[in-house]
Amino acid sequence: MAIISHDTQIRVRYKDTDQMGIMHHSNYIVMYEQARTEWLRDMGLTYAEIERRGIMSPIIEVQSRYLAPAYYDDMLTVRVFLDEMPMVKLVIRSEVYNSKGDLINRGSVTLGFMSAATRRPCRAPEWFIEALTNYIAKQNNEQE
Repeated sequence: MAIISHDTQIRVRYKDTDQMGIMHHSNYIVMYEQARTEWLRDMGLTYAEIERRGIMSPIIEVQSRYLAPAYYDDMLTVRVFLDEMPMVKLVIRSEVYNSKGDLINRGSVTLGFMSAATRRPCRAPEWFIEALTNYIAKQNNEQE
């Protein structure tokens, strides 16, 4: 069960499709990143801010399951989920829906926390956990 979720709308651009008008599979990974970036922004953080605070977040693993195609000009909803609080890694699950509400893709991205100074893995910083905890509380209050 997800602790939180966040939706981002993304339109399939012509450049993202093949000759058949179907979105190329690699673009789902790009959409996961765009949705993750918008979720962080909604939380009050950006990658630039995280890096200024000395933390890098390399991708450790990506999984993607293709269920149905997306086509040129489709408006997609990318929903990201956080199922557990991060410790040394952050696992973000994604689901992609077409405009009819059909689930067309699901995946996950695992990111590590790494000190920019030492380039060594580290625990999720307290300020990140605090921002995340406040965001979760805000979302829970809005749902009540």
